[in-house]
Amino acid sequence: MKLTWFGHSAFRVEAGDAKILIDPFLTENPSWKKPWQGPAEGITHVLLTHGHSDHIGDAAEILKATGAMLVANFEICMYLVGKGVSSDKINPGNHGGTVDCGGFTTTFVQALHSSSFPGEGGQNTYLGNPGGLVLHFPDERTLYHMGDTDIFSDMALINELHEPKIGIVPIGDRFTMGGAVAALACRRFFKFETVIPCHYASFGMIDQTAEKFTAGMEGSGVEIELPKVGEARDI
Repeated sequence: MKLTWFGHSAFRVEAGDAKILIDPFLTENPSWKKPWQGPAEGITHVLLTHGHSDHIGDAAEILKATGAMLVANFEICMYLVGKGVSSDKINPGNHGGTVDCGGFTTTFVQALHSSSFPGEGGQNTYLGNPGGLVLHFPDERTLYHMGDTDIFSDMALINELHEPKIGIVPIGDRFTMGGAVAALACRRFFKFETVIPCHYASFGMIDQTAEKFTAGMEGSGVEIELPKVGEARDI
């Protein structure tokens, strides 16, 4: 599996024939500040954890230009259809459900957060419940992108049901759990082999380093990947 972090929570995952963008916040991303076309080259799927602008990002433009499949909750799918995304290219689901994405499956799981998109006149559009995404591949380890979340005890059930070995974990504090709590979540509830922290070092009001997380993971035996922005890693 090849994984590229574009800052914040935006990732490209390549496994088999699948080329996946998760939460493609790119052109307005302070950590990336480049067009979306490079990260979206050859993309087959766009997966969204929730409806905040720093996660939906460039999804509509990418989906319209590439014809990739959108995998998200029903409300986000319908919202983006209203923005010109083809209704033939959506694959909606919700908590507890698993959808076949062709070459892999995605299961929607809980996250403790919120989900809406800013509109005109200060009116936010409700975009369903926030979630995490569990990706099962036939020939790769299972990957769990937590989305934006705090720690919650039912993470133990997610581990029991799906046994993810790769975790993408928010650590920036203020809007998600901070590094120390994220480390506690990883150590108490999961048996990850590899963890990639995210949702930090982008906006000034969240943590700028992964130091609290890496300190909390010391002695765990879990491999901590800290990729540079835009750097592809074999995971």
